[in-house]
Amino acid sequence: MKIVVSNLRRSYSDAGRTLTVFKSLSFQFPEGKTIALLGASGIGKSTLLHLLGGLDIPNEGTIYYDDLNICTLNSDELAAFRAKNVGFIFQFHHLLPEFSALENVYMPLLIAGVSENKAIEKGKEALDAVGLLKRATHRPSQLSGGEQQRVAVARALINTPAVVLADEPTGNLDINTSKEIAELLHGINKTYGTTLIVATHSQELASTMDVVLEMKPNSLQILKGEE
Repeated sequence: MKIVVSNLRRSYSDAGRTLTVFKSLSFQFPEGKTIALLGASGIGKSTLLHLLGGLDIPNEGTIYYDDLNICTLNSDELAAFRAKNVGFIFQFHHLLPEFSALENVYMPLLIAGVSENKAIEKGKEALDAVGLLKRATHRPSQLSGGEQQRVAVARALINTPAVVLADEPTGNLDINTSKEIAELLHGINKTYGTTLIVATHSQELASTMDVVLEMKPNSLQILKGEE
């Protein structure tokens, strides 16, 4: 799925002042590639991911997924689009502590109206894909940080989305676990042909990606790979 952003502006009001994250950002993301998004803290990497995923809307500009401008969708339409097309992985796993790993993974399907039996089946497949099927009944508190992140990855994959957006997915992990998660993300890309966009401060993680972008004020500069 091709993603093209044009003339994006996002600003926020804070205590009577206007904070502008970027004024006119345009870029075409390579389809089916692993893409690292680098940049200083506060430059707008997370804001861009939220806009790309339909978790936020720009003040101006367009975000096209193929021929669909998601900026024209209402909240219900955006939710349906996200559920079908986009997976999210965050630095903080956002797992629900009272539910098992399996329940955390398949819950998005239940919300989307899938039958419980089908959701459980898909959840087990997703956990198996990240090597955690044996831990399906464990709650987050019974899992290591790396295992919790694997559950989050499985949850992001539950609908086999065309695009996965990851915000500092290795930010809270040790070196070895970070490498495991990086390998897992690359495996997802190869297996499913998923476009993977990762915001990170890790030069090591970025170096493994097909494309490396540096976010500057109002622009994305290609450091590695081709647009």
